[in-house]
Amino acid sequence: MVMVSDPVNELEKRDIRSIPFENLQDEIVALSEPKFRAKQVYQWMHQKFARSYDEMTNIPKNLKAKLSENFRLVSLKQVTVQESKIDGTKKFLFELYDGNVIESVFMKYKFGNSVCISSQVGCRMGCKFCASTLDGVERSLLPGEMLDQIYAISRITGEKISHVVVMGSGEPLDNYDNLLVFIKMLTDENGMNMSQRNLTVSTCGLVPKIKELASHHFQINLALSLHASNQEKRKELMPIANKYEISEVLDACKYYFSETRRQLTFEYSLVGGVNDTDKDAEELVKMLRGINCIVNLIPVNPIKERDFVEPTREHAISFKNKLEKSGINVTIRREMGRDIDGACGQLRRRHVLVEEHFD
Repeated sequence: MVMVSDPVNELEKRDIRSIPFENLQDEIVALSEPKFRAKQVYQWMHQKFARSYDEMTNIPKNLKAKLSENFRLVSLKQVTVQESKIDGTKKFLFELYDGNVIESVFMKYKFGNSVCISSQVGCRMGCKFCASTLDGVERSLLPGEMLDQIYAISRITGEKISHVVVMGSGEPLDNYDNLLVFIKMLTDENGMNMSQRNLTVSTCGLVPKIKELASHHFQINLALSLHASNQEKRKELMPIANKYEISEVLDACKYYFSETRRQLTFEYSLVGGVNDTDKDAEELVKMLRGINCIVNLIPVNPIKERDFVEPTREHAISFKNKLEKSGINVTIRREMGRDIDGACGQLRRRHVLVEEHFD
């Protein structure tokens, strides 16, 4: 039986994939159905990655009809995928139920398969080296839309996903309430049951939200987009620095560590001639000394809208060595998907520009 519904009303319905297990139990009971049906429906969506009610073979037709009438269950539609010839990284462009598009990335590592997901359509943060922010933000993603990026990639690739990073387009803490629901659902034993320690959330530094996140005492990893060794340089690269001093951001990160005991990661995009000098290395060492952290150096992935240049591999290694000699734990991010619009937002922006051209 194929469920048919009015597409206008469909947009107004609540997204059933965004409803946590406990709340779904209440919704099922409110439909005059036995409570145990909630677990069956939930597992179809979050363990078997069902894309429609029709796939739920052990759910009665009358319950499917009630669900279809009251809740939207729409899966992401794959628009395109790029696969790296270098390392097998796959970058997906997905279409949402309202026609917006987002990016997600599948990466294979020795420790397992990782998916980098978007938290918003676009981004309002305005970081100078990021393509995601060039057109601003359209809207924030629902928890179910964040989850379905993982589910869709697992279905398409046939691979088990062991790690997730919320580091694609958007600022996760700018979508705070939906992010909290996403974290709880991703790690729920009734769903994927992913370990919180295998989830990383990245932020450009929304100080109040970092502290608020710390209060939940999740065991997730926090990654701060630092990208500068002093306040003035950070303001040039990241507009958020006009609102929060770098000292405030670092204090919030220290608070996060004190509440969770999770090692901090500081993301640092190396921009040739901008933030990769000897003085930058010295200031970075002074700033981070004594903090339980790891610095992840990221040679900037140039985008055509900016004139930033990538430092040479030798220079990046030299910068890394300067930090390490002073006792800072440092890595240089393994370059994944450099031949497939690797930087956040590049694939989506190219698609949107093409669509606008033909409108």
